Amino acid sequence: MSDSTISEIQRPSIRGWRHGATWNYLVMLLSSLAALLVSLALSAETLQLARHPSAKLGCDVNAVVSCSAVANSWQAEFIHFGSMSFPNAFFGIAAESVFITLAVLGLAKVRLPKWFSIATWWGGLAAALYAYWLFTQSMFVINALCPWCLGLLFATTLQFMSLSHATVTVQNLPSADGSLGGLRRGLNTYYRLGFDLMLDVVWIVAIIALILVTKGAAIF
Repeated sequence: MSDSTISEIQRPSIRGWRHGATWNYLVMLLSSLAALLVSLALSAETLQLARHPSAKLGCDVNAVVSCSAVANSWQAEFIHFGSMSFPNAFFGIAAESVFITLAVLGLAKVRLPKWFSIATWWGGLAAALYAYWLFTQSMFVINALCPWCLGLLFATTLQFMSLSHATVTVQNLPSADGSLGGLRRGLNTYYRLGFDLMLDVVWIVAIIALILVTKGAAIF
């Protein structure tokens, strides 16, 4: 069967329920749904501020924990097409709709074309880098935290982790043949020994610790 044909997914390259399509795409689906809900909430607040610029949002707790402080910054709306600009949350709705569709296809045991799986992974990486750029801008430039944005950060993190896992163990990428064979063997070992789970936990704990150390006094 050609690479451009959608077919039934093959058996995971690593045995175990944690490496299969059901678990990984279920995590991806739930995290993408959470990210979509957050994007919808952010879009609603953006429209509220557009109608009432001086309005106080429900997540405006103080000067540091403030959604409106983040929403009114240039970082929240820096993508422009000519004279028009669009809030980041609008792009989040579009992107998460795509990831939800991909997760549903994965749960349906659909094997995606190789080129499409590669493009999907790069798209997930771009979404994660975008979320982390906004996080660093919020933390260190705007000096304000948006609870909705933090929820989106963690949801996007879980989404990318599950997407990466599925790309290797379910979609069987990169190929074990050719110049990337060594990388593939290394990734198989990484997931088989559970190093990914350890790194995922450490990464999330590190983000929480960073938030508490830098902004904890204002949060509590």
